[in-house]
Amino acid sequence: MKAVYSEKHRSHDPQFFLVRGVVRRTTEQPERADRLLAGLKAGKHSLVEPAAFGQGPRARVHSPEYLSFLANAFEEWTALGDSGPEMIANIHPVRNAATYPTHIVGKLGWHTADTAAPIGPGTWAGACASSDVATTAAQMVLDGEDAVYALCRPPGHHAYRDMAGGFCFLNNSAIAAGHLRQKYERVAILDVDVHHGNGTQGIFYERPDVFTVSIHADPSFFYPFVWGYAHERGAGQGLGANLNIPLPRATGDDGYMQALAAAEKAIRAFAPGAIVVALGLDASEHDPLAGLAVSTDGFRRIGEGLARFGLPTVLVQEGGYLSDILGANLTAVLGGFEAAR
Repeated sequence: MKAVYSEKHRSHDPQFFLVRGVVRRTTEQPERADRLLAGLKAGKHSLVEPAAFGQGPRARVHSPEYLSFLANAFEEWTALGDSGPEMIANIHPVRNAATYPTHIVGKLGWHTADTAAPIGPGTWAGACASSDVATTAAQMVLDGEDAVYALCRPPGHHAYRDMAGGFCFLNNSAIAAGHLRQKYERVAILDVDVHHGNGTQGIFYERPDVFTVSIHADPSFFYPFVWGYAHERGAGQGLGANLNIPLPRATGDDGYMQALAAAEKAIRAFAPGAIVVALGLDASEHDPLAGLAVSTDGFRRIGEGLARFGLPTVLVQEGGYLSDILGANLTAVLGGFEAAR
């Protein structure tokens, strides 16, 4: 399996992360990509440079005002003259009957769901490169590749149509699905990150053409806390095109595979022409966020299960944070996929 990767992600190097009132260095660091690259090397995957697709694929899923905000935000922030090194909102407005702000501080609050997506001088460039990685992988599948892995950083599945959050700015998995929709009437997105793919759910919640499925730690005890419950099934024309499978804390390999089997049954009923896998590796028993407890062999089994869908597949990297096992888990899931294909 080929892997798409860009070094441009390094321009995004966030520092701020607020955990239960304590400011720490974020776990979404450039070193994540180095560990994932080591996993690709161990699996003997060849690297492909992404093409530059411009704003088009991003504009399919994100609003014009949000894209304009991200492109210009840091310049407007520094023009204030007394601003900090990263953009972190001090307001998050409830939008009911609210007016879209003109001031950069207001826009920052409007367009961020939480404090876990600090914007620095290189964030926009890094996020654009990440979306190009996902789009290139999708284009390679459109051009005939059976499956392609996209090493996306920063990740994307917490980003809504017009809001950043949870380390995410541009929703790479949604962008890949939108690109695949140029050929396929129906596309599925299966999110196996330990966190619910709330941004992806939000983008497609009223659409019948993209089936969004997320297997994740139960939000009753885990981020994002207010989205990701089993009763969230879509709305309007999209009613029934969203499936959430929340899991109890410390669910291991066998429990996870049962959830994957349920997801497969639902996806087969939808009959998509292609699938995007939002490939979080943070369900690991060794991940520092400690929501689930999947072993490295469990990731191999997940890869085998994904392969048995038999669909053209784009695997988009989402979470998976700094642990000694991160690269090995990527090697395992891609190796399991290839072995079962």
